Amino acid sequence: MKFSAPREVVLAPLQHVVGAVERRQTAPILGNVLFEVDDGYLTLTATDSEIELQARVELPADQDGSTTLPARKLLDICRNLPESGKLDLQLSGEKLSLKSGRSRFTLATLPASDFPKVDALQSSQVVRIAASALHHCLKNAAFSMAHQDVRFYLNGMLLEIAAERLSCVATDGHRLAYAQSAIDAEPETPVRAIVPRKSINELLRLMGTADEDLMLELAITSQHLQIQIGGVRMTTKLIDGRFPDYNRVIPIDGNKELVVDIQSLKQCLTRASVLSNEKYRGVRIALESGLLTISSNNPDQEEAIDELEVDYSGDSTEIGFNVTYLLDVLNVIEGDLVRLVLKDGNSSVLMTPDNETTADTKYVVMPMRL
Repeated sequence: MKFSAPREVVLAPLQHVVGAVERRQTAPILGNVLFEVDDGYLTLTATDSEIELQARVELPADQDGSTTLPARKLLDICRNLPESGKLDLQLSGEKLSLKSGRSRFTLATLPASDFPKVDALQSSQVVRIAASALHHCLKNAAFSMAHQDVRFYLNGMLLEIAAERLSCVATDGHRLAYAQSAIDAEPETPVRAIVPRKSINELLRLMGTADEDLMLELAITSQHLQIQIGGVRMTTKLIDGRFPDYNRVIPIDGNKELVVDIQSLKQCLTRASVLSNEKYRGVRIALESGLLTISSNNPDQEEAIDELEVDYSGDSTEIGFNVTYLLDVLNVIEGDLVRLVLKDGNSSVLMTPDNETTADTKYVVMPMRL
């Protein structure tokens, strides 16, 4: 394998795939990225055995070939070379030499034949959806995914695709986020898949630089999801589990309703959080005619009280919440106003944007005892 290329031709695809590499590998080769030079293309592949990322770019080469290289070492080298630099790479036996200007590097390799590569999915259902639709759902629901929960099916996001509708749902048992988008696709059979947390985060990272008008191709089997985003392909295993019935969690019987300016509410909650219990992060919300009072205290007997005038004329009520969960919702909710609906001091609160697309996103936060 031998080729010369501008620094960016190697760095860009490397940055796309390196997120799949675990810092603590169960096998040395999982810390490497697969380099394949063939027929005028350079293909880079990285995996942790659960998720695989593959990026492909055009590259005229002097000599085709393949090998695997230490991913993060190579990334650090490329990042620290001059932007206008040119890279000369040549494989000789078990070593790869990399030259750029007056810099020289020799990297150890592992055989490409040992790399656990995933091929294109067979017998899969293929759905085409707009990048903007998927991005909307992912970014509005991802924060509610559990992290290292013993209920493994919560450590990811439920992806549902039915007739002209894409839905994403995430919950950690304390809060739930639901987001949906209209799509022009209608799958042969409805799709219901739990995508792991790491895969969702990588998807969000890749889509942050993708064209919103791009059409994405999703290939889905009972065990895998494969998605093509421009020149990058992601393949991920799905979580084998039963996701909770989220429709039973979303409250429908709330009789206390108010609309609040998002920025004003965020500021009040942030101020009150300063003196909340550092471990439990609880704040008390008291609601009465025309007034919303947010208070907090801690074991040092310190206290914060903040008041906000609101348009509310219902019964008085008092309820406790984890302030972090409320702020997480307010940080992603779209628009200037948020609608809060609850039943009593022991019920969950339903939070939605107060605009014409209210049905597109819904957030549920469980109460806590203070």
